[in-house]
Amino acid sequence: MSNDRMAEVFAAMRLGGIDREAGRRTFEKLWDELDDHAEVLCRCMIAHHLADLQEEAADALCWDQRALAAVFGPGVPLDEGLRGFLPSLYLSLADSHRRVGDFDVARMQLAIARGHLEVLASDAYGALIRTRLRGIEVALAARSTDCLPSF
Repeated sequence: MSNDRMAEVFAAMRLGGIDREAGRRTFEKLWDELDDHAEVLCRCMIAHHLADLQEEAADALCWDQRALAAVFGPGVPLDEGLRGFLPSLYLSLADSHRRVGDFDVARMQLAIARGHLEVLASDAYGALIRTRLRGIEVALAARSTDCLPSF
């Protein structure tokens, strides 16, 4: 991904943490600017973060599915960078399925996320993902469709 595009993605992430609507609009603009040759990582990151900024669970689920589709698109090599996204992508899918009340699929996605945890380092990001996984497990056990706090 170009340094300029990466800077735009990180700026949109920061903006979304301050103003969800402005962050969502910025990411949507970035998504609309993607062409057919856009780098997979860029497509994945934008869709993944757009999912986090949706108000409606069904909309979040659509963006989560787009993020995963980018990773597993035809001819896409699953490199280390993309592999590092898998725990978070599957965790987001699990949470979105839980929020729409599809608990069986949510449990399946959570199991897949758990199976990819070994790619995470023992750092703050890895701890964040593992903590989020436990929170979704608790919400699933309670059959809750409530939105969990963002991470």
